[in-house]
Amino acid sequence: MIWHVADAPAPNPDLVTPGVWGFVVTFGFAVVVVLLIIDMVRRIRRVRYREDISRRLDAEQRGAEQRDAEQGEARQGEAGQHEAGQPDAERRHRDTHDQNGTPGAHRPS
Repeated sequence: MIWHVADAPAPNPDLVTPGVWGFVVTFGFAVVVVLLIIDMVRRIRRVRYREDISRRLDAEQRGAEQRDAEQGEARQGEAGQHEAGQPDAERRHRDTHDQNGTPGAHRPS
């Protein structure tokens, strides 16, 4: 069998080459693949940005909720002090000073 392959005539190079159409099709495939890669990279980048922004917004919202909870607890603590008849230092200062800080100029009515 090996001797039959060796005895076969060489193919005509003009009939076996891909020609101009083969080059055009191969070039077209290459262009399509490059465009698909560019599109894929753009979509992946967009997903990453959305995830990053979502993560930042969630963290900001959690921080705001924690601040609101802490301020609410502080307000409840102040309300408890006022109800117990123990005004805080700021309220005492406001009751005994005018807007310029002059002592005794402002008395609540």
